[in-house]
Amino acid sequence: MKLIDKRTNLFIVLSGIFLTNALVAELIGQKIFSLETSFGFNPAQINMLGDWVLDFNLTAGVVLWPVVFITTDIINEYFGKEGVKRITYLTVIFIVFAFLVITAVTWLEPAQFWLDLNNTDPDGRPFNMDFAFDKVLLQGARIIVGSLAAFLIGQLLDVFVFHKLRKVTGSKYLWLRATGSTLVSQLVDSFVVLGVAFYLLAPSDAKWTLTQVISVGLINYIYKFFVAVVLTPLLYIAHYLIDNYLGKERAEELTETAAESSKGFF
Repeated sequence: MKLIDKRTNLFIVLSGIFLTNALVAELIGQKIFSLETSFGFNPAQINMLGDWVLDFNLTAGVVLWPVVFITTDIINEYFGKEGVKRITYLTVIFIVFAFLVITAVTWLEPAQFWLDLNNTDPDGRPFNMDFAFDKVLLQGARIIVGSLAAFLIGQLLDVFVFHKLRKVTGSKYLWLRATGSTLVSQLVDSFVVLGVAFYLLAPSDAKWTLTQVISVGLINYIYKFFVAVVLTPLLYIAHYLIDNYLGKERAEELTETAAESSKGFF
């Protein structure tokens, strides 16, 4: 297989992984779960700023976002800033499209037999199937705006820091530029999404204080920091597999070209 075919196939596969996980993470983000109790532990009850006592209650989307982080770093390594920007902008477009379709679907009048089908929970309590469908799939516009703003800023910052570190490390220390760029970008991401959704755009009766934004943002970042460090070995596994697929010489050529063409923030 020609190198150009392998390069194209690699980008398609990485883009598919990136897009699928980012989109699904947005769709499942409505569920908030307890990290501690999911593993059989008591809530952390961490005293944060002011009187806030917080547990590791996280959006279900964090289960998949680490895959997006890793894929971003791999695309960064082999395709540079332009590769990451291309798939990031496409992902934003597809996420917006998905939520527009979901919103349009909720306007459709439900069939009566569907409303009557399995309309009780395991404990026999009745519920409205159409209401449940809308409640699960629809998110507030401010949350979507906050999430996409954080995603865009985080991705651009990740690319920028990644290649700044690569200029210092060269082709060595993949763990440093990959994990370092993720830790910096997710620090910003953790506060942007909360600041936009629950402070800047929130109605007065649901508006968080800055103290609450900072406290919850710190909890989210602690989780992301831990996951970024733990998943670092997966980068080396992916790097090894891709180098074998492309060939060592061609892979090095690709990474060097990516590094040379990635300058500036935008």
